[in-house]
Amino acid sequence: MPDYLNTFFFGVYPYIALAVMILGSIIRYDREPYSWRSQSSQFLRKRQLMWGSNLFHIGIIFLFFGHFIGLLTPHAVYEHVISAENKQMLAIVAGSIAGIICFIGLTLLVHRRLTDPRIRGTSTSMDIAILLILWVQLALGLATVPFSLGHSDAEVMLRLSEWAQRIVTFRIEGTAALVQGLAWPYQVHLILGLTIFLLFPFSRLVHIWSVPVKYLARPGYQVVRTTNPNRPGGQAARPKGAAADARPVQPAE
Repeated sequence: MPDYLNTFFFGVYPYIALAVMILGSIIRYDREPYSWRSQSSQFLRKRQLMWGSNLFHIGIIFLFFGHFIGLLTPHAVYEHVISAENKQMLAIVAGSIAGIICFIGLTLLVHRRLTDPRIRGTSTSMDIAILLILWVQLALGLATVPFSLGHSDAEVMLRLSEWAQRIVTFRIEGTAALVQGLAWPYQVHLILGLTIFLLFPFSRLVHIWSVPVKYLARPGYQVVRTTNPNRPGGQAARPKGAAADARPVQPAE
């Protein structure tokens, strides 16, 4: 890759992609809050969705935190616990397992979306594009495994970690040079990953910001029926065969 392209893609493009992702998400949430959803197609066809979605999400969550922790943890922090060579081997094994799980799940989702006429008809161009980009990204990630095995000294892993840490700490000088000369799967994998960040606010991926963590601690609800007019919201008895109102109430303490 020519020097000017290397400087752009690995020294400038990361900041463009991250800025668009953050600012674009804020603007979309402010201007189009009702578009902020995963737009599930489960009601159109449940088949394949359970396996595909579960495998994809299990794999992608593991890969995200693996990349986040692995790339952004300085070598000086973990070198007293695990060597760089052993850390690389751990990342290869664990990442390959998670990557294969995620790849299988995503392949099921891609097949489902492209082959079912109803789902295909309700899908936007961005829906299909982001699925295919993620699919290619996972394939590229798995393609880097043989190259990583050929560098048992963990030199490439340390260079990529240093690159990521320099990007997030705004140490721009010499950052792009860390990626120059690496095998093409690494470089394309990085560029495509940054492109996913760039497209993030324009796709259904924005629902990632709204992970429903609060539901884990939410008190249970019970749906009850009542015809007692003296209860809050209660109504007089309905004629036989008429449906009574159903509403959630807090469980008794």
